[in-house]
Amino acid sequence: MVKISELRTREVVNILDGSKLGNIIDIDLDVERGKIVALVLPGPNRLFSFFSRREDVVVPWHKINKIGRDVILVEVPALEPGNTRD
Repeated sequence: MVKISELRTREVVNILDGSKLGNIIDIDLDVERGKIVALVLPGPNRLFSFFSRREDVVVPWHKINKIGRDVILVEVPALEPGNTRD
């Protein structure tokens, strides 16, 4: 069994290109079914401005390949506007 607080400390890595996507900042839950729907990761900052808004990256649960001790391996295509959430 793994606690959500423990998941948040693990680095998320995309196995398609080896890129580090960051740590989990939120989790989408289906409370009616009691299941995790997706992991929410921080998106890249636009132009590194204090006034820019960061869009979160949502990784659906079925895209998670392995949850290890130190890392979570996911399989997601390159980030596109359709892969982000407001």
